[in-house]
Amino acid sequence: MSTCPIRLATRALLLHDDRLLLVNAFPGASSTLWCAPGGGADPHMSLPDNLAREVHEETGLSISVGPPALVNEFHNPDTGFHQVEVFFRCTLTSGELTDDWIDPEGIVHRRRWVTRAEMAGLRFKPDALPAAAWGTATCGYDPLERLAKA
Repeated sequence: MSTCPIRLATRALLLHDDRLLLVNAFPGASSTLWCAPGGGADPHMSLPDNLAREVHEETGLSISVGPPALVNEFHNPDTGFHQVEVFFRCTLTSGELTDDWIDPEGIVHRRRWVTRAEMAGLRFKPDALPAAAWGTATCGYDPLERLAKA
């Protein structure tokens, strides 16, 4: 049994003009995998506050955080990595994506708005992301999903 702790993360389902915000959140911009913006939860900070901070760091956008829409789990048995993500419905309150925004942690190198149709041509995780973003469910559960190498 692994001794690695389970990491808790928050993610934003942020639709604007019927487009979903996605980021390429991998150091070195070497992966083709896209995900919703967000990140690991800091202790002693609420999940919505954590998410608003993460989205601003990664994109320069300010958001209002609404209700949870999806809980997802990722794991990689080869490394012991296990992450539980809570996806929240969010609303854009200010800002716009610009090419000169730099993620202070250096993890997010690309960010973009995509239509549901455009997602069909992208590699993204979790698999339930489009249904959660454009669906009306308030909180679904996407069971343990194995991470594949980039």
